[in-house]
Amino acid sequence: MTTRLKPWHGVMVATALPLGEDLSVDLDGYAEHCRWLVASGCDGVVPNGSLGEYQTLTPEERASVVETAVAAIGGDRVMPGVAAYGALEARRWAEQARDAGCQAVMLLPPNAYRADDRIVVEHYREVAKAGLPVVAYNNPFDTKVDLTPALLARLHGEGLIVGVKEFSGDVRRIYEIAELAPGLEVLVGADDVLLELALAGAVGWVSGFPNALPTSTVALYRAAMAGDLATALPLYRALHPLLRWDSKPEFVQAIKLSMDLAGRRGGPCRPPRLPLIAEQEATVRAATEKALAEGLR
Repeated sequence: MTTRLKPWHGVMVATALPLGEDLSVDLDGYAEHCRWLVASGCDGVVPNGSLGEYQTLTPEERASVVETAVAAIGGDRVMPGVAAYGALEARRWAEQARDAGCQAVMLLPPNAYRADDRIVVEHYREVAKAGLPVVAYNNPFDTKVDLTPALLARLHGEGLIVGVKEFSGDVRRIYEIAELAPGLEVLVGADDVLLELALAGAVGWVSGFPNALPTSTVALYRAAMAGDLATALPLYRALHPLLRWDSKPEFVQAIKLSMDLAGRRGGPCRPPRLPLIAEQEATVRAATEKALAEGLR
């Protein structure tokens, strides 16, 4: 754990949400998980992202998850996802995060349909009214809306966003973003491009696999940010068979399985997600067991 300049800097874990066998939310387990992640060197958590299965939560559950994380580790270490189908609802979630003590939020573009640039700008303008710094989340695969460098520059120029979680997988974009929007901070959005974007100037990592292996993934991040390739490259190669699952549709199930194997409670997912098929499970299991056997934790 390090001293951060801003609440979205560093290793921000997109937290998996522990569920009971009846699929109820285990808030006590979630609080313990957040504390364990910070004690293991992570800088904070991002609750209510896709990895946290926010789409399947009731409003009461979703609010409780944020409040639980804040109570466990402090609001300056909690950057909730506030995505919603409508801008007014997303603004309400940003206000809930603000009132709970959070100091920043992460926001997808409208994701009910393929919104154009004009609608995307208004969406971010509405949520910015909550008064918290907003980190945009570019995930064109799931939202069908691409926050291009030019669009990000417009959002940043209007003071609507302070950073972007970049999940396009195109590592070239960070250079264009820096050219078009100096001062807009880039966070690594996909685990399997961490090294490339860290070397290119990213200031943080919204990460999935620290849920299972926090010590090793934090060590990878710190080495990458320091330009210490002698340390970073071997770790990256060892972890990459797992990290690439963060970019697959089955990432929630894969990360929860790795957590189970590493001695953490991953557990089940809520529908419509189903358990991994046998071939997928075997691949994740083999990669996790290999990493654990090599001393990665």
